[in-house]
Amino acid sequence: MKTVTKIGGQLVFPTQKHKLRVAAYCRVSTDSEEQLVSLATQRKHYEAYITANPDWEFAGIYYDEGITGTKKEKRPALLRLIDDCEHKKIDFIVTKSISRFARNTTDCLELVRKLLELTVYIYFEKENLNTGSMESELMLSILSGLAENESVSIAKNSTWSIQSRFQNGTFKLAYAPYGYDVIEGKLVLQPEQATIVKAMFDQTLAGIGTDAIAKELNAKKIPAKRGTHWTATTVRGILKNENYTGDAIFQKTYTDSHFNRHHNHGEKDKYRVEHHHEAIITKDMFEATQQVIRQRGKEKGALPQDKKYQNRYPFSGVIRCHQCGATFKRRIQGGRNSYVAWCCATHLTDATKCSLKYIKETALKYAFVTMMNKLIFGHAFVLKPLLASLRTLHSDDSITVIQDLDTKLAENAEHQKTLAYLLTKKYLEPAMYQKGNNELLQEAEQWLHQKDSLVDFLNDDNKTVHETRELLQYTCKAKMLTGFDEAVFQQFVEQILVYSRTNIGFKLKCGITLRERLV
Repeated sequence: MKTVTKIGGQLVFPTQKHKLRVAAYCRVSTDSEEQLVSLATQRKHYEAYITANPDWEFAGIYYDEGITGTKKEKRPALLRLIDDCEHKKIDFIVTKSISRFARNTTDCLELVRKLLELTVYIYFEKENLNTGSMESELMLSILSGLAENESVSIAKNSTWSIQSRFQNGTFKLAYAPYGYDVIEGKLVLQPEQATIVKAMFDQTLAGIGTDAIAKELNAKKIPAKRGTHWTATTVRGILKNENYTGDAIFQKTYTDSHFNRHHNHGEKDKYRVEHHHEAIITKDMFEATQQVIRQRGKEKGALPQDKKYQNRYPFSGVIRCHQCGATFKRRIQGGRNSYVAWCCATHLTDATKCSLKYIKETALKYAFVTMMNKLIFGHAFVLKPLLASLRTLHSDDSITVIQDLDTKLAENAEHQKTLAYLLTKKYLEPAMYQKGNNELLQEAEQWLHQKDSLVDFLNDDNKTVHETRELLQYTCKAKMLTGFDEAVFQQFVEQILVYSRTNIGFKLKCGITLRERLV
């Protein structure tokens, strides 16, 4: 009988004349003092561990602090490590454990395979596992799967703990909205900011738009929450935040099983805690403001409870000046041969701020009839292709972009933390910190605006399809209009944009804007 003896294989590295260039990767999941001490200990350990081997050359230590391990995209040091491997700067990597390297099985296997293609191997100390001597990925797959399950378990326990605090009202906010400070986990009024918040609600109920409010705040050089300039989006965010009524709503967002964060549109329970903190405005004022926002374009100065001005005329609150953004007001022009006209509110107040003069109401009605007759005649060439494209447009791409923006915002926040840390350690001059931090804040604000726009698009997506279908069904059956039809106008037109006294645009509820010349 033949005797077979197994000869243990040795780890074979690429033939090379120079020493093996070895780098270490370490990570801690929070930025607490204890974890930072642990990180410092790991760095000292690996530097001594690598330099003690005469066949190794120290290639550096890559570390992420205060960053989750569930997503590789959220760890800049790890990505920099992979990039250096691609540029042939590293031959071998040492790390504490699979859970420190990646708590996501897919990411772990993807990174290991990528490094194997580059003939760069990883040694996991805790598991005593070396990817250079593995005959298969089975063991790594099992171990990384366990690491991922551990991460999921931790996340579930954390979620359960948070939800329990939601239910009993003991959850402490970590971030204060504009107008408040967080002191020992409680929201405390910031008097100067609270006055500004109250003024925003007052101005909105007085008919002033969010863009105008933002411009006024910027003109007065009043900084926003993070020291940046105001935009209509940030103002609108304040106006829609129920925290200012003294109540708090928890779990507005949630994290799914793949560690992606989403806005909560009813997928999870929400928790309202009444009288959670001191209010800046009353609940009645908040509700009135929401109605004004929903019914934008109403007459300046009209309150939601005041029906005197609502829909008084077909064009009330609908005509918008493209030059300054103000609403047009109805006026009676002329003497004996008087006629109805609409004029920009800004021009009426100060002609030097807006040069756009009045437009006759009869010209607006004639333009609407012309526009609708064009749609009735050419609906097959305009509306059918639009409806078809909307029906085939999936929101998956938008959701992916939102997730990417969330990733960028998280990375941006980490960069802000890094800058603050360097400043406190006096590694960075205050002027350099201010410059870098302002750039990060502006970048974050831009991404937040993009994200808000995409979320609004997803929420309005079904509505747009419905409105387009309604318009198509009407134009397929309708006869040519012979005069202005108020019911048809209110059914399909959202806004009239006035570009000049001879050129306007009808913004339809289905999302398209059609231009017409005034006669």
